[in-house]
Amino acid sequence: QVQLVESGGGLVQPGGSLRLSCVASAFLLNNYAIAWFRQAPGKEREGVSCIQSSDGSTFHADSVQGRFTVSRDNLKNTVNLQMSDLKPEDTGVYYCAATWGRYMCPLQTTPYDRWGQGTQVTVSS
Repeated sequence: QVQLVESGGGLVQPGGSLRLSCVASAFLLNNYAIAWFRQAPGKEREGVSCIQSSDGSTFHADSVQGRFTVSRDNLKNTVNLQMSDLKPEDTGVYYCAATWGRYMCPLQTTPYDRWGQGTQVTVSS
């Protein structure tokens, strides 16, 4: 049963913007830390951004700091990733993931136990 569904990926030119969304079914996101990961061909999956459940604190990888923002919409049971000033090295499949816990927000793949199927982001001229 798919529990997280990402959308919003696509092809964008360098310097452009995209907004990804992650919608949950069968459970409420507000008690979970939600993170975005990405995986480029031939590379390991890496953590990009995370939003904490308790107070909405956000954390970002150094490579995207200042360019990406993550936010929650609890009424829509959705987490959004706003990406701006995109670079070719941002290309990859982007996944959202959830782990139970109000006071944590790791950017490592463990302990996330709920994953979406991913959406492709390609930054190219």
